[in-house]
Amino acid sequence: MNNFKTVLKRVIGKSVENLLRHIYILKMKLSADIPQVLRENANAKFEAFCTAAKDANVSLSDDSEFLDRLKRVFTFSDFVSKICIRSPEIVKDLLESGDLQRKLDPDAYDSKLESHLFSIKDDVQLSVLLRRFRRREMVRIAWRDLAGWADLSETMADLSDLADACIDQSVSFLYEWQCSENGIPTGDDGSDQHLVVFGMGKLGGRELNFSSDVDLIFTYPETGVTRDTSEPMNNEEFFVRLCRRLIKIIGANTPDGFVFRVDTDLRPFGENGPLVMSFDAMEEYYQKQGREWERYAWIKARVVAGDKDAGETLLKNLKPFVFRRYLDFGVFEALRTMKQKISLEVKRKGMTNNIKLGYGGIREVEFFGQIFQLIRGGVTPSLQERSIQKTLRILAIENYISKNVCDELTRAYIFLRNTEHRLQEFSDQQTHVIPSDPVPKTRLAASMGFDTPEAFDHQLEKHRKIVRFHFDKLLDAKDSEPADNLAKEVETGLAEIWENLLEDKKRQKILLSAGYENFDEVEGLLDHLRNHPATRSLSSDGRQRLDRLMPLMLKEIGRSEHPVVVLNRIVDLIKTIEQRTNYLALLLENSTAVVHMVNLVSASPWIVSFLSRHPVLLDELLDPRTLYRPPEKPELQKEIRKRLALASNQDFEHQIQELCIFKQVNTLRVAAADVTGALTLMRTSDHLTEIAETVLNEVVELSWNHLIEKHGAPTCQMDGMDIGRGFSVIAYGKLGGIELGYGSDLDMVFLHAGTQGQTIGGKLSIDNHQFFSRLGQRVIHILTTHTAVGKLYEPDMRLRPSGSSGILVSHIEGFKDYQTNNAWTWEHQALIKARPITGDINMAKRFKQIRSEVLARPRNKAQLKKDVIDMRERMRKELSSPDPKLFDLKQDTGGIVDIEFLVQYLVLLKSSEYKELLKWTDIVRLLETLKETGIINDRVAHILKVAYLTYRSAVHQFSLQEKPAKASENKFLGMRENVRQIWKDIMGN
Repeated sequence: MNNFKTVLKRVIGKSVENLLRHIYILKMKLSADIPQVLRENANAKFEAFCTAAKDANVSLSDDSEFLDRLKRVFTFSDFVSKICIRSPEIVKDLLESGDLQRKLDPDAYDSKLESHLFSIKDDVQLSVLLRRFRRREMVRIAWRDLAGWADLSETMADLSDLADACIDQSVSFLYEWQCSENGIPTGDDGSDQHLVVFGMGKLGGRELNFSSDVDLIFTYPETGVTRDTSEPMNNEEFFVRLCRRLIKIIGANTPDGFVFRVDTDLRPFGENGPLVMSFDAMEEYYQKQGREWERYAWIKARVVAGDKDAGETLLKNLKPFVFRRYLDFGVFEALRTMKQKISLEVKRKGMTNNIKLGYGGIREVEFFGQIFQLIRGGVTPSLQERSIQKTLRILAIENYISKNVCDELTRAYIFLRNTEHRLQEFSDQQTHVIPSDPVPKTRLAASMGFDTPEAFDHQLEKHRKIVRFHFDKLLDAKDSEPADNLAKEVETGLAEIWENLLEDKKRQKILLSAGYENFDEVEGLLDHLRNHPATRSLSSDGRQRLDRLMPLMLKEIGRSEHPVVVLNRIVDLIKTIEQRTNYLALLLENSTAVVHMVNLVSASPWIVSFLSRHPVLLDELLDPRTLYRPPEKPELQKEIRKRLALASNQDFEHQIQELCIFKQVNTLRVAAADVTGALTLMRTSDHLTEIAETVLNEVVELSWNHLIEKHGAPTCQMDGMDIGRGFSVIAYGKLGGIELGYGSDLDMVFLHAGTQGQTIGGKLSIDNHQFFSRLGQRVIHILTTHTAVGKLYEPDMRLRPSGSSGILVSHIEGFKDYQTNNAWTWEHQALIKARPITGDINMAKRFKQIRSEVLARPRNKAQLKKDVIDMRERMRKELSSPDPKLFDLKQDTGGIVDIEFLVQYLVLLKSSEYKELLKWTDIVRLLETLKETGIINDRVAHILKVAYLTYRSAVHQFSLQEKPAKASENKFLGMRENVRQIWKDIMGN
């Protein structure tokens, strides 16, 4: 380090050419430090930075030690490397200022930021400059950590001090501006009132992690009204406005990113409570309604911004609530409940590799220390400490734990927190999950100083086992009961609760042990099920089965994240299926089916509705090997043919039912894989699209066979040559774009190549064109027929020539004539997503030829733009969300349709020049092609692609939650603004 400081004195003035000459030497030097699998990527990032530095005339040191550290940092952080490659002057600035080499004082960020913001005038400037400041400082913090120049304590303190400075400076500016707009808030005695901001959690403890939220609680000293204004407002309204501005300034995701994500859910009454409260209201709330978990949260509370003296007064007043001298038994019970909830959550799916929430993770270390603070903090003031590491040391000094326990937990905490930072520093993402892929895992292990992932895993497991051992011993007066005996007691108790045999006090104890808190809601749901007509009319055998099943259900539901919500959904499902008692027996005989049902129901109410409509799918819950693995298209084709082979050719309804079951089973598999994170958005749509294509192919086959048996086969020709069936289904919209979602309609157009004349062979010959009309009707009939197991799909044929007034099945040459001479621009936009999905191969080729010819026609740019804008404006007026507080992800400005219209406009405008634009029907690959052809630049393509996929992913999630695709107006704010700006740049309106 000292040698490096000496080198830095001669940093400036070295030529980039000298720097480049050292690259080869540096590669050789680092070969032993960077694992082989990471080396190529590291070299590429390093060389890109050197090139960027040269282009920007940024001269850096050619010292191999400095370059060694730089390359190490780049290897372990895409976040740092991307920023430095984009803005190499940041590295130069950090070196020249000396900030990269030294540890900063706690108040350094505040003074640096104050000078940085010296001349700002409004919220926009404040937002931009804060983000630029944050970007520089986060590069510095990550660099020092990854280079080994800063320990964990320094890194956490720097992150916390940076957050403090950003919040405090923002409060200062926003308060001054708002006072000029709305007057100065005053108390009863005329004194000025200021906002107080408490940092909670890791921010309060000055233990912030690299990509952490900041947990904030807002308050102000006294109620009153504003003065020095013509329209006074009460203090609460003033401070609510101020807090909303602050949250937007700090937390909004703009083109420059965010400063810190803001979480205010720890405030009184949670997310449904007022955003800001007076001191008196705060004290009254905690005195009368404060809960044990809120005491737990306030241990770390610290005044981070605003009127700090007033904030310290409130902290002092709240201390008796947080640290009580005398504890009653209820406190121990509440602490045991907290511990049990942690243990139950750890058992849930997906926590295995989570170093924060998983077993032996960061949360368990923190709980270990804070439980002593809640119990002993009132009588041992030294325990009223915010830092977990200091708390552990005090516990050892006060002989509450041994020095060995203190040392073991401290070492584990440091290891886990360093691992957390290395995970998050890679791409500035809030993650706590150890990667399973070899390359990211190798990178993580190397960043932690291990030669192999196996060595890192061994050390991680060692620390986690130690943490879990000490965590398990907490509150062992009750926990010492044998686990089997306790489990039996809970199971017996749940059975007695279902049969309504227990007194209230014992009922609550059992429910609490099983994971439930809202006793009244649980009782209400169980009463509702007991007294439901379907339950009351069960046979004796059916009731016995239900009585045996419900305790198992209650036990499994109690392990879910939101037990009452899941119980509500399960009750609805059981009401639907209980009369068919074989389903109850199925669940009783297969405990894994109960587990999978609860997991899926917990993840998505859509799945509950789906299972309620199609209880036959409960069979699919028996085998997780198929439940969570949607088959590929060749497997789908084999499965559907096998199903239809078992159905009689003469039993048409049975065939349709088999198609329905096939579709439902495979849709459930996709949803199960989707909600458990096994599928990406695009693969989810791929699978749903492939299911629809497979079904449609069989529907057309059944319809064709039915008609030729009755009417014979039509004669079809193309270019004077006889062809096969001469029929094709053209997919449009989401089906055509391979973007199908749950419950999507199927946009289709039917085309044929029938000649003039009659069908040949069959019992009753008909006109060829009439044959294809009936074929189309037959396909629609099969898709929409309601059977005992549901129906297949909702077709939408409105995109056919002349829309709803046009004939159902068009001749392919008539289709060409219409598209060439009569179609509107919006119909050509729709044609971009069109593709043949089943039918005659010659028809498919001819359709693709027609599509290419129509789309590749040269177009008048001004007229095309006008047509597209006019149609978009019409859609906005008819379909956009009428509620200004909601953002319709599909139709509102900056949403999905805007992106689709932009892509379609550019494809129609440029296809005459770039034939490669005719290849794809999906928006993502069209964006890639637009980028590759240079029609749009990399930045525009990236913004539109990310926004499109993000919106579509959210639409999927809303579908699974059975909610409309509408988000809060503040959601996706930066993304929407980016799309709006690109629309304006390209379309000019």
